[in-house]
Amino acid sequence: MIADNSVSGREQSQPARLEGRAAAPLPGRGAGAQHGVRPGMPRGDQVLTTRVGLLIPDLLTFDDWQQAGRRLAGVVDSSSWWLGDWMAYGKEHYSDRYQQGIRTAGLQYQTLRNYAWVARRFDMDRRRARLTFQHHAEVASLPPDEQDQWLDRAEASSWTTKQLRGALREAKPTGGTPAATPVHRLPVPGDHFERWHQAAERSGIEVEEWVLTTLDSAAESVLAAAAEAAALTQEQQPAIEQADPPAQP
Repeated sequence: MIADNSVSGREQSQPARLEGRAAAPLPGRGAGAQHGVRPGMPRGDQVLTTRVGLLIPDLLTFDDWQQAGRRLAGVVDSSSWWLGDWMAYGKEHYSDRYQQGIRTAGLQYQTLRNYAWVARRFDMDRRRARLTFQHHAEVASLPPDEQDQWLDRAEASSWTTKQLRGALREAKPTGGTPAATPVHRLPVPGDHFERWHQAAERSGIEVEEWVLTTLDSAAESVLAAAAEAAALTQEQQPAIEQADPPAQP
């Protein structure tokens, strides 16, 4: 079993207290050997976490090593929820300064924005501790009742995220639970996204909504202008033919 200095051993869906020590033991069952340990290394079945890596004893048993991996995977997955909640809180309470906090923490805005979007789609009591953050992300764009239906199926069937994604893709829009709306990704330079974000904040809406609204409006303008030009061309064609009759032989 692993216990680290940054999170308690409670379920990932429960609040965890963050501490600031540089390294802490991740205690196992207490049955590890206590001899043959190099100076500075953990004893027995304890694995130590540090800012730059793990300190693992030479005589760690397979079971303890395996359990350490499970704990570490849980910490990695939970960190997505933690960062998402942190980002959402900062944006709500410090709308004029939260980006400064992100830069000071050395975090990537785009990644945090994605985490926060998923976190806002699921209240704490709707998050499934037996499923990963990515499971939730796969269904985040659906209405809440459909999110719960798919998460219920994923949990009951022990689906991986890949299996859940495949089931969503195969679902028929007209039969049972609708399929998820396809999402298309478009690479955007950072300076462009920053301007869009500022414009969205001034408009008082989320950047996703601002982008969709702006692009839809631009598309409607272009298509309307094209339709008007085509109609004008058709109206002028008979007048041109009448003004320029073919020459007589």
